[in-house]
Amino acid sequence: MSVTAVVGANWGDEGKGKITDVLAEQFRYIVRYQGGSNAGHTIINDLGRFALHLLPSGVLLPNTINVIGPGVAFDPHAFLQEYDTLISRGIANPDIRISDRVQLVMPYHILFDALEEERLGARSFGSTRSGIAPFYADKYLKTGIQLTELFGDALRLRNRIQASVEAKNIQLQHLYNHAPLDANKITNELLSLTARLSPFVCDTSAMLQTAHAADEAILVEGQLGALRDPDHGIYPYVTSSSTLAGFAAIGAGVPPQAITRIIAVTKAYSSCVGAGPFVTELSGSEAEELRKRGGDAGEYGVKTRRPRRVGWFDIPATRYGSKLQGATEVVMTNLDVLSYLDTIPVCTGYRVDGEELAAFPATGLLERAEPIWTMLPGWKGSDLTRIRRFVDLPPNAQRYVLFIEQAIDVPIRMVSVGPHREQIIYR
Repeated sequence: MSVTAVVGANWGDEGKGKITDVLAEQFRYIVRYQGGSNAGHTIINDLGRFALHLLPSGVLLPNTINVIGPGVAFDPHAFLQEYDTLISRGIANPDIRISDRVQLVMPYHILFDALEEERLGARSFGSTRSGIAPFYADKYLKTGIQLTELFGDALRLRNRIQASVEAKNIQLQHLYNHAPLDANKITNELLSLTARLSPFVCDTSAMLQTAHAADEAILVEGQLGALRDPDHGIYPYVTSSSTLAGFAAIGAGVPPQAITRIIAVTKAYSSCVGAGPFVTELSGSEAEELRKRGGDAGEYGVKTRRPRRVGWFDIPATRYGSKLQGATEVVMTNLDVLSYLDTIPVCTGYRVDGEELAAFPATGLLERAEPIWTMLPGWKGSDLTRIRRFVDLPPNAQRYVLFIEQAIDVPIRMVSVGPHREQIIYR
């Protein structure tokens, strides 16, 4: 059986958690393959509303194996806190496996993330201050710490942390005017977690390769969206790991040729948390009206609770993101949110210095881009939340979906009309 990927077509916050949760019953394995606790997925079920940050979105369902792959930025404190919260809310011992090769978000990664954002001030990148950029910097500098090292030679671990801290203390004292770090204290705190972490740790790559060879169903879920990818996104306003489905083979440890179904998720309008160019962005009362109507609890970041930036649907950005992901199909979420509008603007192109652009541009041009609008008729006053068949949607809602489908050139196979699992229209 092929591997299915659920990924974001835009800036993140598209509703991937709900879609993974909806699909999870069809899969034995749900895998996180990149990113860390710096973003979140919101899932609503009979037990309530859950905000997941590091855990895979299958943890709320029985009979799923939830995998944190080696490509994830693993914060052990955040993991244990999130796990304990699930247990306290009645989720019965979710089956979670953590790669022994996953690398650790260290306390000093979080510290450096916060200090650098404060130093940059108005020039900051909108980090969630979860340590992600410093983590990936250390990973590729080859000074990171793998989870398996907590269960090996304690002296070796202590020496590796000491070597890393020595260089960081120079920067802390001379750039940030901050007290130095104590490597022994950091090491002891990490070693105190081994008993709790040990039951979850295994060679997840070998497990998934065996599962794939046995034709078991595997779903890999990405964090954030295509436009936050460090190579193809709105650099430098990006995350520090690849957000593309193509990276799942690396970050999860599955064969690249196994990923044949790629589901890109997009909202019926645009939203994002974080800095960077956002061509269709709204402001003032128009933005606040859309923000407060968006989703179950409005458009506020799952991790940060910051108000999300919101705007109308951006066809150039979504077409670009879907193609980057290699999407075989698209899911549109939050269509019901737009039911308050008489007419709905859709961005069908960009104009820079009076010239229409043929493709989604790099950041320098994107910062100067102006949207080209097409106005589509709305379905004001119609309640879409109880509709389960596409043909039962108001004609203008059908036209809206079909207009976007044709423009992005990827079939829209699912339309979400509310935050709950059952509020899905299949096409």
